[in-house]
Amino acid sequence: MKPARTRIAPSPTGYMHIGTLRTALFDYFLSKQTGGQFVLRIEDTDRERFVEGAMENLIEVFNELGIFFDEGPMFENEKIVQRGDHGPYIQSERLELYRPYVDKLIEQGDAYPCFCSKERLDEMRAEQRETKQTPKYDRACLALDAGEVKKRMKTEPYVVRMKIPEGETVVDDVVRGKVKFNHADVDDQVILKSDGFPTYHLAVVVDDELMKITHVIRGEEWLSSTPKHIILQKMLGFDVPTYAHVPLLLNADKTKLSKRQGDVAVEDYLQKGYLKEALLNFIGTLGYNPTGDREVYSLEELTDLFDLKKVKKSGAVMNIEKLDWMNNQYIQKLGLTELAEAAKPFLKADVDDVVVQRALFVERERVNRLDELQDRIKPYLKAPKVDAEMLIWKKADAADAKNQLEGIRAEIEAMPEDIFEDVSYIEDRLMGYIKKNDLKNGNVLWPLRVALSRQERSAGPFDYLWALGGKESLKRIDASLKVL
Repeated sequence: MKPARTRIAPSPTGYMHIGTLRTALFDYFLSKQTGGQFVLRIEDTDRERFVEGAMENLIEVFNELGIFFDEGPMFENEKIVQRGDHGPYIQSERLELYRPYVDKLIEQGDAYPCFCSKERLDEMRAEQRETKQTPKYDRACLALDAGEVKKRMKTEPYVVRMKIPEGETVVDDVVRGKVKFNHADVDDQVILKSDGFPTYHLAVVVDDELMKITHVIRGEEWLSSTPKHIILQKMLGFDVPTYAHVPLLLNADKTKLSKRQGDVAVEDYLQKGYLKEALLNFIGTLGYNPTGDREVYSLEELTDLFDLKKVKKSGAVMNIEKLDWMNNQYIQKLGLTELAEAAKPFLKADVDDVVVQRALFVERERVNRLDELQDRIKPYLKAPKVDAEMLIWKKADAADAKNQLEGIRAEIEAMPEDIFEDVSYIEDRLMGYIKKNDLKNGNVLWPLRVALSRQERSAGPFDYLWALGGKESLKRIDASLKVL
């Protein structure tokens, strides 16, 4: 396959939507797999929706995720610079590029000025709805005399509309196959607004051509606009890129993903303690799985295995339970110091402390998100109150619990310090003690575990001994013996 030039072209209107990230990942996979380029373009011509700082935030999030662009706006020495041979990459800086194409379309008879007021357009559409017609412009201004048009253009505000030709357009979509659109149902789209700004439809077509974009991957909500774009491309003599319209992301109830039912911003997930690797894996396989026989893939594997043709047509559900499971898989892969570093923003404890590091490592199997670790490690840092009843194993009694704790305490006190450096050494030593004395595992290990953790459900006693160390472990055992 030839090198693909892909682009992600978000509007700076706030946070980065999960759907934007999914589309960006598909663009990233395809460009990297083919040895092409991944481009960031900021589409900021809608000034009413523009949010100050949104572009910078978006770039920061991509950087945090480890997804970097070959061209476009990026940080360099804490300042935004634009890198690449096809800029500017911020649409509001490209305004002078669009007008010549508008003039060319008017000259060719493929576009025309429209002077209709908002009030007239509203009335027209209301009448069309009442008579159950497809709402579209009635071409009143197309019938105006050329001389009158030139005169009015000098004194009146106007927009420019494309003149949709007769016939049909077939969109050859990688995900959806061939989709036909009858031009009778396509509106004469406004391509230049009265303030001189291009609309999305013109700007995206011109920008994709000038930036030599070969593949346009975007949400399925843009499929109905694609015939307008292809018509414009043909009018202007542009190449038609390969289109792929990916399915919507859905809530659990199959409705369109919305903030009312859960988080939709990428930043929200990172701030809750989802690892970037897990989030990229999860989002990158929504509505798509490279092999179908597993769920966990590295970014490199997702890139190497990517195939647009395998993307499903149906909507992809944001299954948070699956994301939690996947995040847990990634958390468990982290080493001792890696985990401590990843958990640091979510903890009030000192991650350089050995007990904290070991406690995190022990509890990593029992959490889905990093922000859950603070509560999980509390029993390691400060011993909860001892519950005498909880120390007693099933049909045993307090006397048995006391005897077993005293015996295992003596064994632990006799253990050399280096045994506490490896949980497997601790387990071998204590299981050997149990076997040598012909004791039952439950009678010994239950009261030991509760004495150390002070909880009915917790990590095992060997893990607690390793995390707490010999001195603190003996202290907790002694406190438990007192209440027995």
